[in-house]
Amino acid sequence: MSAVEAKLAELGLTLPAVVPPLAAYQPAVRSGVYVYTAGQLPMVDGKLPLTGKVGAEVTPEEAKELARTCALNALAAVKSVAGDLDRIARVVKVVGFVASAADFTGQPAVLNGASELLGEVLGDKGVHARSAVGVAVLPLDAPVEVEIQVELTQA
Repeated sequence: MSAVEAKLAELGLTLPAVVPPLAAYQPAVRSGVYVYTAGQLPMVDGKLPLTGKVGAEVTPEEAKELARTCALNALAAVKSVAGDLDRIARVVKVVGFVASAADFTGQPAVLNGASELLGEVLGDKGVHARSAVGVAVLPLDAPVEVEIQVELTQA
């Protein structure tokens, strides 16, 4: 077990299987020392635990927890192409999308779920730049979607 996966276990988490693509794309692609993930939905065992807009059908607290799940799914996607999460030198960028009710403006707080998970698991390597974007709708009516870019250590 890698040190990163041991840290996940310490937090009571396990790395899930990679979420299969919903369309014509790969869950993650490696280019040189970088891994770029596709947008990861908060899928758990092949299903979305909640659907709808944040600030309407989904509370900000629920959405924050879903963003954590998205980040966990993103780490699984990274491992699928990097082979070992201990190769992560740093998380460079996180981009998060929040399906938002018209008057909801708390996207950054929702995306803290993903950012905080990466920090808990990776320490200083998990500190990153980030964008938090409110959108009208996401695939499958998901409340949140997260993608990450990581830099790997040299093999």
